[in-house]
Amino acid sequence: MKRILAIVLCLILCGGLPYAQAAGPNLSAASAILVDGASGRVLYAKDAQQERPIASITKLMTALVAVESHPTLSDMVTIRAEWTGAEGSSMYLRAGEELTLESLLYGLLLASGNDAAVAIAGFCAGDVDTFVTWMNERASELGMEHTHFQNPNGLSAEGHYSTAADMATLARVVLQNETLARIVGTKSISIAGRSFTNHNKLLWRYEGCRGLKTGYTNEAGRTLVSCAERDGQLLIAVTLNDPDDWTDHAALFDYGFSAYPQTMLALADREVQTVPVTGGLNRFVRVRTSSDVWYPLAEGERVQVEFILPEAVEAPVSAGESAGRMVFTLNGMVVGETQLLYSSDVSNDQAGRGLFDRVLDFLCGRPAAQQSPAAFLYSLSSVT
Repeated sequence: MKRILAIVLCLILCGGLPYAQAAGPNLSAASAILVDGASGRVLYAKDAQQERPIASITKLMTALVAVESHPTLSDMVTIRAEWTGAEGSSMYLRAGEELTLESLLYGLLLASGNDAAVAIAGFCAGDVDTFVTWMNERASELGMEHTHFQNPNGLSAEGHYSTAADMATLARVVLQNETLARIVGTKSISIAGRSFTNHNKLLWRYEGCRGLKTGYTNEAGRTLVSCAERDGQLLIAVTLNDPDDWTDHAALFDYGFSAYPQTMLALADREVQTVPVTGGLNRFVRVRTSSDVWYPLAEGERVQVEFILPEAVEAPVSAGESAGRMVFTLNGMVVGETQLLYSSDVSNDQAGRGLFDRVLDFLCGRPAAQQSPAAFLYSLSSVT
């Protein structure tokens, strides 16, 4: 049987009703979203579920599928003639040249090479069509329900589209891959006899920007996926069909960091509750948190915490064993949790009865837990 103790944590500086949430920025984008990178909480949205052409931010999925299907980036790729000459932006691949898969990824994500996208697809899957099928399968796995790819580079094609919300979902996964996070955040590099400079100007213009990807076609307009970090909080912004995307992303980040700061809900190794112990030398044992819990909160938002613990625990108890959970909810939705661990050892009463009870047994002539008189007298002398 479990007992649940629920208390309300008022994560505000003063009492009263919650304050009104700060108004979001006015944007030029047709679609936009701002997401907390760690929790996935949506902090701002404007037509974020509207399906639109996305141009070269498609290449984030191309890169993800490439590293997941072929993680050995040092492998050499021999460029085929059919992979060269793609229209639009290019890293200018030449038939017959050899370069590493890692070099192609830099050409894909910094130079936005459409030829690099085709070469990566052909190398990893054997042919481009199979690779595009993998892209769509991965989108489905990630829950990107309003996304469909027709090619690996984002050139305009019927049935090639996504949404701001889906692209934010993709960006969170891309940033969890250390290799891709490093590449999309690189300002410039010389590799494979070429020099690449990242098209994402926010890397220079916005303090804390960690990169991601730009895009443009006549049909899609300007598209941009970017991220920025401040005081340990990572935010992801996506805009589609946005003529003023650099300004809009800066405004979104400023809004997110000020209106939804990352708030501490729990710190690791803090004792927070006690649990009764049966059959032990101690009547209670303390429990402690196993990890930090943070969540972005607007001013005045209130979080509820539930301690899910056993009604009592049977001795012996070992420090570090799982005791239960500490669960945080906001407006009925779980926003974080941490395992609760026992803080100390609790030995059981090995004789099965306390010393006082055994003395009473002896004085009343009852059997002393099948203990010999000598052993019983020894136990008495040991505590005098």
